[in-house]
Amino acid sequence: MPRGVYALRGACYDGRDCLSRGSALFKLFRRSEKTEQGVKKTRETLFGQVLGLLKRSSIDEALWGELEEALIAADVGAATAARLVESVRERVRREGIRDPEGVRGALQAEVVAALTVPYKGPLRPAESGGQAAPPKPLVILVVGVNGTGKTTSIAKLSRYFRDQDKSLVLAAADTFRAAAIDQIKVWGERVGAPVIAHQPGADPSAVAFDALQAARNRNADVLIIDTAGRLHTKSNLMDELKKVRRVLARLEPTAPHEVLLVLDATTGQNAVAQGRVFAEAVGVTGLVLTKLDGTAKGGVVIPLCQELKVPILFIGTGEQADDFAPFQPEEFAAALFAP
Repeated sequence: MPRGVYALRGACYDGRDCLSRGSALFKLFRRSEKTEQGVKKTRETLFGQVLGLLKRSSIDEALWGELEEALIAADVGAATAARLVESVRERVRREGIRDPEGVRGALQAEVVAALTVPYKGPLRPAESGGQAAPPKPLVILVVGVNGTGKTTSIAKLSRYFRDQDKSLVLAAADTFRAAAIDQIKVWGERVGAPVIAHQPGADPSAVAFDALQAARNRNADVLIIDTAGRLHTKSNLMDELKKVRRVLARLEPTAPHEVLLVLDATTGQNAVAQGRVFAEAVGVTGLVLTKLDGTAKGGVVIPLCQELKVPILFIGTGEQADDFAPFQPEEFAAALFAP
């Protein structure tokens, strides 16, 4: 399956089932539509200042300083903004660009380059040079702070796999909140996936261990493990995640095969700070960026990729089942720079 060409089950805008209209072209359109929806607020507000600067009649020295300031205002971050502007200036010089419209094209190209992080994981085999079949079960550990939309993202990811006819097991390893266990059970029923759960307060690593055993016994294709939302500043909680990893490795030395960090786009630069700590503590392999449609801080995707060197795999653009799309750098940049 080509990268990102899929549709999630759930209501389309006209109320019909997405899969009933499931040609590859329609799925591609829906994905592009979701990306457009996700960046609309960013483009129309803060990033609009960037585009406004490029409507002047000529390129002058003042443009570069103003462009850097506008990128910082768009939540790109000071260091990343400085690197972007320097790269654009070099491209303009190298290619002999003489008009602001050309600068716009150069900036868009540099944004695409900044967002392009190599990915070699099993979630997207087409991007890995046609790698061997993913491990079975594919073990995915989902982490993040409280309130990022982690549980909703797990539900959407579950539908993503079910739409590929993959069998699933879900693990309710967020044992700190009884409500979290109940939420995962509800989503398990909706997608037809068994949920492995213990009592509230149980050891999360024990839940993960039992879930991996259950996934093996059921010959499941995918195991998705929920974990408790935790502040990245709490070292004892981060140590607990490390323990979950160690316990999984006792059964399967290569597990978890993916560690997905869910980040809330509305938190802006704080998402970058969270990402650094999680990446160092548990070896994050991919990012899921949620609530992109509700913020003007969409520029944060650029420093996330630049500083963490971890690819954004999916973006969440709402609460509905199909408000979820694979992240494509070219597609994202095109939507961001659209007139």
